[in-house]
Amino acid sequence: MWRCAAVLLAVSASVACGSPASPSTPLSGVWGGDHISLTATGAGSHAEFDCAHGDTPSPLVADVHNGFAVIGTFVREHGGPIQVGAAPDSHPAMYSGSVNANTMVMTIQLTDTQEVIGTFTLLRDTAGRVVKCLLPSKETRP
Repeated sequence: MWRCAAVLLAVSASVACGSPASPSTPLSGVWGGDHISLTATGAGSHAEFDCAHGDTPSPLVADVHNGFAVIGTFVREHGGPIQVGAAPDSHPAMYSGSVNANTMVMTIQLTDTQEVIGTFTLLRDTAGRVVKCLLPSKETRP
């Protein structure tokens, strides 16, 4: 009787808790989508956007629920010449999202202003479709 109760309890616990957690998954490789191209390595990541770029100093790693969040930088760019000695328009940013199979959905939010830059859908082993800004910004046009 006790043996049956113990087996029933063990089966109930395994069904309620699900399978054991899988280890974290590194998201290394090339990922791309509309307006974004991301290269992720074990040392960090670099993203190119139409008129910006961003970096994370630590790797993108999905947790057991396939989510990730890492702090990095986001730098706005502009077309035209860049003045010598001009400070970049750099902001601390949170890169967060989720991965399902070979699809990543990533949101970038500036942490100093709380501005959400955007949410991007990227595919593994796909080059991004990025068009770098070529026209000077309004401030630098004659």
